[in-house]
Amino acid sequence: MRTYDQRKAEYENRLAKKKRRNILLISSLIGIVALAVVVGIIALMLPAPAEEPQSDSSPSSLVPSIELSEGRVWTGSMNVGNVPIGFELDGVAAPQAVASTIYLAQSGFYEGITCHRLTTEGIFVLQCGDPNGDGTGGPGYQYGPIENAPEGDAYPTGTIAMARQGGNPTSMGSQFFIVYQDTVIPSDAAGGYTVIGRITSGLDQLNQEVISQGTADGSSDGQPAIPVTITSFSVQ
Repeated sequence: MRTYDQRKAEYENRLAKKKRRNILLISSLIGIVALAVVVGIIALMLPAPAEEPQSDSSPSSLVPSIELSEGRVWTGSMNVGNVPIGFELDGVAAPQAVASTIYLAQSGFYEGITCHRLTTEGIFVLQCGDPNGDGTGGPGYQYGPIENAPEGDAYPTGTIAMARQGGNPTSMGSQFFIVYQDTVIPSDAAGGYTVIGRITSGLDQLNQEVISQGTADGSSDGQPAIPVTITSFSVQ
């Protein structure tokens, strides 16, 4: 039979163990809460995920009516640098894109805008029509869908097509590119690129005076070495 002193010692021992367990439990909870607070603070300090730059919003009320294309082929001319260029726009095959191009031409949008990009390897295009001059600008609206994309992703010499954001079929605006040498441009998740027409005259001179000079920094993709500004752009 245990004595009073033995029973008292056992009770005090159990009480001490219980107290130690409670202290450990409370410490663990405090540690978890502290960790959550630290993680939360760090999360608040982290920057938001980067997003692809968007050149313009696209309220549908601003997109020119498809009726402007009149379902016909248009003839036009533009002065690119010192080079007069003749072209055709196919309002039958690409009515929305041609309607937008006609609207911009008639409003004088393209006059004074540069051709900001020349590619000389893999794909062979001169890209123009950005009021910002760096590939991020547009007319204040965007539109789609992709129209008249070529089979086999083949863009013949002289093709005029609309530039857009990668993977976004409704991101066309004012930027277009001139294909100065037969080029295959692989489709992406959105498809190909809207072909709006073709160059009918002046491409040889453009090649000689601008394209053959390469890019300003000597790379295969950059600003033309010869500054290029569109001084006139008209359709009829």
